[in-house]
Amino acid sequence: QVQLVESGGGLVQPGGSLRLSCAASRITARVLNMGWYRQAPGKQRELVAVITSGGSTNYADSVKGRFTISRDNAKNTAYLQMNSLKPEDTAVYYCNAQIGSSGSWSIYWGQGTHVTVSS
Repeated sequence: QVQLVESGGGLVQPGGSLRLSCAASRITARVLNMGWYRQAPGKQRELVAVITSGGSTNYADSVKGRFTISRDNAKNTAYLQMNSLKPEDTAVYYCNAQIGSSGSWSIYWGQGTHVTVSS
């Protein structure tokens, strides 16, 4: 079965940077959209950024201009470069992937990686 594994989370000071990675394995179909979501304690999970198989991107207003999503299709890996981090960015970050053929696909989630922005 498909597996998504996030890495790169940790503790960083405000204004600092982190780079998250999401590696997909056991892929037997086309990887369509990939995205990053986050969830803070007591809050709903929210979309952070998404990237299509063709490289088109979209971002939440709260991270636009600070975060950059990218992907390496040969490695089945997505990345999230996070710059100018704020305490409000503290959350568990989850990778998401849409995998399948045209007209029929499934959604997969990673286990999450913690990001804490604090002095």
